Amino acid sequence: MKIEILGTGCPKCKKLSESTEEAAKSLGIEYELVKVTDINQIMKYGVMMTPALVINGSVKSAGKALSVDDIKKLLA
Repeated sequence: MKIEILGTGCPKCKKLSESTEEAAKSLGIEYELVKVTDINQIMKYGVMMTPALVINGSVKSAGKALSVDDIKKLLA
């Protein structure tokens, strides 16, 4: 599973990244976590607000740092 965190490195982006790792590890899934900080790459996803969570190329959330439980639901 490819998981991408779209964001420029703000505190919310870092929190989303940490929560996503925690959720994926607790579910025991194999994953690759990629942090996308280039604004041009972020724009290609059509995301206007960061942070954003992308799972296997599909934007699942934008503009907020999700909780670990919310992320688990998206990963399951």
